[in-house]
Amino acid sequence: MVPHNQWKRDVEARQGEFASFPYDRATVERFREEFPRSRWNDERKSWFVPGTTAAGRIERWLAREAERADIHGDAKGRDAYDFEPIVSPYLEVRDDLRIRTPYSRSVIELLRGIPWAHWDEDGRVWRVPFRSYEELQRHWPRIEEAARRSEPEERKRRRDAEKDSEAERAARARAAERRRRRYPLPADDPPPLGRPVATVQYESVVFVDLSGEVAEPAPLAQYYPQADHTADHVWGRWRPPTLAELVATWPARREPGPEAFSRGWWQPTLSELRIARRKARSMARRQQARKPVGADAQRTRVE
Repeated sequence: MVPHNQWKRDVEARQGEFASFPYDRATVERFREEFPRSRWNDERKSWFVPGTTAAGRIERWLAREAERADIHGDAKGRDAYDFEPIVSPYLEVRDDLRIRTPYSRSVIELLRGIPWAHWDEDGRVWRVPFRSYEELQRHWPRIEEAARRSEPEERKRRRDAEKDSEAERAARARAAERRRRRYPLPADDPPPLGRPVATVQYESVVFVDLSGEVAEPAPLAQYYPQADHTADHVWGRWRPPTLAELVATWPARREPGPEAFSRGWWQPTLSELRIARRKARSMARRQQARKPVGADAQRTRVE
């Protein structure tokens, strides 16, 4: 259990209060219900709650959350582990349970559903307290299977097996369609240009132009089955968002519904923004690594 007096809080004078706590989906949902005006600050890795009374309200909420935790939960979870341990190369046991796997969206989604599980950015590892051991044990077969499928050797084996198969040809066709940087948008309900939005096929993108060209039924049916074929669609041109654009984007208050999926775009949620920001940071690091040593200094001298 993390005592509430150890949960980090930083005060921003006269404007509100910052609060951070170990992530799990249920806790975040309760926090958003209690503080609907709160906003995630990606730089500080914490939530900002506006208002002059925010400090006291957060303090009381943290105290209630601390009471929710079972003070004997970790001891019972450790006993359960000792009685029936999970033996896996992906699991390390320390003062808590630490999970390292190859990157897998399936693993991430499964771990996010486990109470009190959270991602440790510094250690690059998922951490699960012992009080959540039974829940982890219940999901572990699926977690381990997804992790094994994401191993580089397994990915290569599947690629070799799929060479010249119908599945590979379909994948190549989808990749070619993605390189065209086009996306069908409802003619009567297009997204705002120049701002990150989430899409069904390409995650978070920035639309830069509406071509006015009518989207043909064939590519809609093949690549964009969510599009309502009874409505008119035009092609929108898109590009990947920059990290600065993603950081400046506020997340949606609610998960997208069926209408948003049918439309094909929506305001990104916090989890979608986190994924997009992580990818943007990774891309920025790769671009920086490809720069010749001293390139910036040389350009400065030339200018």
